[in-house]
Amino acid sequence: MSPTHRDVATVGVGGPVGSGKTSLLTELVPRLREAGFDVGVIANDILTRADADRLRERFAGIVPEDLVAGVETGACPHTGIREDPSMNLRQVDAFLDDHPDLDIVLIESGGDNLAATFNPELADYSLYVISVAEGDDIPRKRGPGVVECDLLVVNKTDLAPHVGADLDRMAADAREVRDGPYVLTNCKDEAGVDDVLEHVQDGVLFA
Repeated sequence: MSPTHRDVATVGVGGPVGSGKTSLLTELVPRLREAGFDVGVIANDILTRADADRLRERFAGIVPEDLVAGVETGACPHTGIREDPSMNLRQVDAFLDDHPDLDIVLIESGGDNLAATFNPELADYSLYVISVAEGDDIPRKRGPGVVECDLLVVNKTDLAPHVGADLDRMAADAREVRDGPYVLTNCKDEAGVDDVLEHVQDGVLFA
């Protein structure tokens, strides 16, 4: 019988365009590999597979080329991760056909903080990445992406002084609107990335 996506841990990585999802993946994937896990990566986009091509270049020598794939949703990326995740599920199963011992698949998709949530049939665990440059009021707006994800990642903290963002206020708002954890990160200097890794490992790999 062909394997199904439930034979591998799946982690959704959502967030607005420019929030730093790709930068976070660039830091997380090598750490997962160093920890001994076999990793697959899927990048969702509307009409191209450019994001997957970029990730394939970044992970050259770290992740086999056939374990980095793009999914063209043909519509709003939310559709491919929320309403009808079948294209992503088929890609996960395609990974497993050739790599049955795969440990984890990271599924990246852009979207705003009002709608980009992952269907539980697709993602066992979800991250939502926001940038301080988008405004320090994002957490208190209580969008589903922010509130419902398993881990909120407040990224690009190094930009806070330049855009007038109050990190203490963002952290306080995140605590108020969420039942789950949050992490402040700056992928440029790798700050907070190990904390994200620990949450992912505890959430799906060591659970």
